[in-house]
Amino acid sequence: MVSETTVTTKTGSDKWGIILNSLSAVMILTGLYLAFVFAPPAANLKAPAEQLAQRIMYFHVGSAWVGFFAFFVTFAAGIIYLFKRTFVWDNLANSSVEIGLTFMTMVLVTGSIWGKPTWNTWWTWSPRLTISAIGWLMYVGYLMLRSAIDNPARRARFASVYGIIAFLSVPINFMAIRWWRDIHPAVVGSSANAGQGGFNMSDRMTFTLVFCVIAFTVFFATLLYHRMRLGKTEHEVESLKQQILYQ
Repeated sequence: MVSETTVTTKTGSDKWGIILNSLSAVMILTGLYLAFVFAPPAANLKAPAEQLAQRIMYFHVGSAWVGFFAFFVTFAAGIIYLFKRTFVWDNLANSSVEIGLTFMTMVLVTGSIWGKPTWNTWWTWSPRLTISAIGWLMYVGYLMLRSAIDNPARRARFASVYGIIAFLSVPINFMAIRWWRDIHPAVVGSSANAGQGGFNMSDRMTFTLVFCVIAFTVFFATLLYHRMRLGKTEHEVESLKQQILYQ
């Protein structure tokens, strides 16, 4: 006979969630204004389509930063999990991969939209783009690995090792346009105007880019907060099922 189990939940407002949601909304809307109104068009791009596509850079770079940072969080959380073996670190690693993969998908999509009027092609197998595609597939594999293992402890352990190894794609991706000749411009660094479609940035463009990177970072923190709360609830439900089945 299965005894009746009562689950008690806390009611009340989620203060941190409300703060993060509000801050993210304000910063993203401000970023849109800066990108499409405040920032001037690139001087070396004359066609209207090129000038409009160039403004995607602010969201493209912001998404790339968040994607790389999210994968670093997974890398660090995986290392800590292997030492601590506590659920919170596995939850952090898994949540961060899901969000990072979403932003890296945005990177590939916005990059293709920018590349069509600038390079006259949606995609080219240059070193940077090829490594980006491989890295994206590696983190899809991370999620597939987790879904294929039922045992929670084993799943967390294998995923931690995989996340540590997969992170190698991030520094290689960042350095690709500095190590090899690449069509992709280096937006940040001394060679920022290198590559087809490259450009130097004015003060207003630089301010807009930095603001959008910060806005996307806050947005990442917001999504991570909510995804970890969801992951905690899923873990509690799974634990409760195990207790009911084996009592």
